[in-house]
Order: sequence, then C-alpha cells, then structure tokens
Amino acid sequence: MMIAIIPLIILFVICYGMIKGIKVYDCFVEGAKEGLTVCYKIFPYLLAMIVAVSVFRESKSLDFIMILLSPMVKLIGLPAELIPLVLIKPLSGSGALGIYMEIIKNYGPDTYIGRVASIIMGSTETIFYTITIYYGAVGIKKIRHTLWSAIIADLVAIIMAVTLARIMFS
Repeated sequence: MMIAIIPLIILFVICYGMIKGIKVYDCFVEGAKEGLTVCYKIFPYLLAMIVAVSVFRESKSLDFIMILLSPMVKLIGLPAELIPLVLIKPLSGSGALGIYMEIIKNYGPDTYIGRVASIIMGSTETIFYTITIYYGAVGIKKIRHTLWSAIIADLVAIIMAVTLARIMFS
C-alpha cells in the first residue's frame, strides 16, 4: 500500500492548527488573498518577459546572434549546436526546455552535445525571468549588481559544463 506523504502533511498541519486553536480555514483564505495580491503585482512584469522572449525567438535574432557567437564559443569548446540553449536559458525556462528536448532528440542523451546540454540545463538559471518576477514583486527598480553577478555565474556554469563533460565522459 502506497501512502501519499503530501496529503498526510496537509492533514497534520490542519490538525496541529486546530489543536493550537488557530482558525485554519480563515488563515488559508487570508493567505490566498495575499497570494492573489502578489500575482496581481507581478503580472505586468511576467507579461513583459513573455512578450520579450517571444519577440526574440520569432524575429530570428537568435540565428544572427548564433552566427556572431560561433567563433567565440569554439574557444571554450562549446558545440555551436548549444548556442540557442545558452541564449534562451537566461530568458525562459520553458523555452530552454523545448530547445533542450530538441537537442536530445537530434543528438541523443549520451553524446557529448547531449551531456553538455544536460549539465547546462541543471547548472544555469533563468536570470531575467527570476529578476523580473522577484524584484517586480517587491517593487525593486534598480537591480544593481544582481544581473552582472548572475551572468558571470551562468558563464562559469557553461564553462564548467564543457569542462566536466570533457573530463568525465571523454
């Protein structure tokens, strides 16, 4: 018999709250109201991010940037086939997942390209999406050094993905 842990945790929280004399349902409703307020605050930022990613992908700017970056990525050993993944991942997690699935379908998961793509997917962040959502939710307008720190961290992750794939799988 399989026991579902999440319903048990929810039941425990409800029972514990009732034992402590807390109006659990009222607290839930209040939390839901706050959640809707947060959604309302971040919606414009999220919409702007989705539109920007869509325009970037549909305008064929990605193809032009791939041509420009091809010589540079060869210096670190990154296959040119992974440039779209590297460019889309900071913008959109779902867009990057689509590109990743296409890479795995075309090259396979056990190839050098597939392994580097897998490491990149696991070690990089959707920088612009995260900054847009979290900073937008709390009303921060100046991101200061966050963006540059995140970009440098992603570049290090990409270089390490290439290095690790070379060391561990070659």
